[in-house]
Amino acid sequence: MLRDALQDRGYDVTPVAFRALYPDFLVKGGVEEAQGADLTFFNESRLVLFNPISWFGAIRHLRSLKPDLLLVAYWSGFLAPLFFTIRRLTGIRMVVLLHNLSSHESFLFDPLMQRLLAASADGFLTLSEAVTKTVQRALPEIPLLQLFHPLYEPDGEHSSVQDARQALKLDAHSPVLLFFGYVRHYKGLDTMLRAMPAILQRDPALRLVVAGQFHEDHGIYRKLVAQLGIEGNVDFYPGYVSTERSALFFAAADAVVLPYRSATQSGVVQLAYGHGLPVIVTPAGALPEMVRPGKTGWVAPDCSAEGFAGAVGEFLNRRDKHELEAMRPAIEAFRRHFSWEVFAEQAGHFLEARAVRR
Repeated sequence: MLRDALQDRGYDVTPVAFRALYPDFLVKGGVEEAQGADLTFFNESRLVLFNPISWFGAIRHLRSLKPDLLLVAYWSGFLAPLFFTIRRLTGIRMVVLLHNLSSHESFLFDPLMQRLLAASADGFLTLSEAVTKTVQRALPEIPLLQLFHPLYEPDGEHSSVQDARQALKLDAHSPVLLFFGYVRHYKGLDTMLRAMPAILQRDPALRLVVAGQFHEDHGIYRKLVAQLGIEGNVDFYPGYVSTERSALFFAAADAVVLPYRSATQSGVVQLAYGHGLPVIVTPAGALPEMVRPGKTGWVAPDCSAEGFAGAVGEFLNRRDKHELEAMRPAIEAFRRHFSWEVFAEQAGHFLEARAVRR
């Protein structure tokens, strides 16, 4: 989407993609290619993050392209050695699209990875005020532009709520919450599950749908569900979720939940808004920056199960009053303001300033 938006503004963009980021055994449920996407440049790529030998093929390719600038996305310390190697062996200037500077979960080599990243970057694009402040404290000498996480615009036809719920065997009239995306400890799925008994006292028919790849044993969560006695209210769909399949989950949901313990920003919020859904979030990191309370979603008072149950209760109150539809205009306005076109326009000027003209 960023590639298309930059190209629409007249920039010549050549993507160099990863063939693989992690070994399959690290991702529960395995990894699949996105169906229906333009995979031409993915199929041509031989870059494998966990195989340094493959890096040199990518470096040769970059040297042959002779770009004015590299724009790279950074969300994990494991990427820093690759970017450092590319910067040193090609000499091509590099701007880093920074999702977060530090890992969400404790990582022994985080300080070293930050030093490697600092030695590689000629500029940073950040997506939230929280990340901007972190970078300004740690790396104040590197030029920075704060932007925003653009919204994802769903493609193609969408299932109706009725059809989506029928496909997922969900009741047509009960409230449905969606927890979507990678499941890691910091994302607080266990917090959501522990909030469920209190939520079900408010509405016993509510269903929670969990869809995404687990980076830990999902049996732990199934066991917790059994201990809490909420088996009839929680549905698990572990593993990779294709674009078409994800559209089904969002079509079936009334709201999307992000009970995160920590966060910078989240693409899941933007996915929810892209599908016209409100969100329920914790006050972790930059999540509150992305929500207009009562208009595009709700922010829990804290990251506890009790606090999150209270925020879900606010959602249920609005749903019972048939007021969710009234939130659509605010969500739509958010979508227009945080579009890929606006992002590309603002980023383009910064990228031009950091590039070397040949």
